[in-house]
Amino acid sequence: MIISSGRAYVFVHIPKTGGTSLAMALEDRAHKDDILIGDTPKAVKRRNRVKGLRGRGRLWKHSTLADIDGVLTNEELQSLTAFTMVRNPWDRIVSYYRWLRVQSFDHAAVSLAKYLQFGEFVLHPDILRSVAQNPARQYMTRADGVEQCHAYIRLEQFEQDAAPVFDHLGFRVSLPHANRSDRTQGYRQYYTAETAAAVASACAEDIRRFGYTFDPAQGA
Repeated sequence: MIISSGRAYVFVHIPKTGGTSLAMALEDRAHKDDILIGDTPKAVKRRNRVKGLRGRGRLWKHSTLADIDGVLTNEELQSLTAFTMVRNPWDRIVSYYRWLRVQSFDHAAVSLAKYLQFGEFVLHPDILRSVAQNPARQYMTRADGVEQCHAYIRLEQFEQDAAPVFDHLGFRVSLPHANRSDRTQGYRQYYTAETAAAVASACAEDIRRFGYTFDPAQGA
């Protein structure tokens, strides 16, 4: 997450959407008083600043707008241009699974990814429940229950969807690929009809809202 009072924006980092790449591009132009929360190079250097902050929820790289209630007042947050990145859910879950398999921290999802084959992982009730309960809207909803997002930037349509953000910032950024998971290219080969349908159901809100399809030739 990046909170920039100088440039009047807040960037919310939804996991496995290309957000690390965008955060790194944005922090290259960060003001000295910008709040950088995460594990990118400048964010690591500024961690002492974050330690003194108190929000409603957990302050980490994937904080939601509701989490930072207290770091900013509701009025301060409303004055900022809020944006985030989203990604084709079928592709995103493959990336998430492959990333989890090489992690060593203590988390139930890490254990499931290491123990289960991809199909079993996708169909596990805990994974489906987590995905279904955390659509993009959840990250961009303030503590008062109001959704605030000026741009949902699809990873697959970055230049097009990021245009309003570039206009606000007054400069453009490229999107280097950072934090890449260890996986073969192409996500469709990971799925069966059953697992593809399970993701379609769990991620129905984002699929409908952002025009995604399982076959990229048929949609975004």
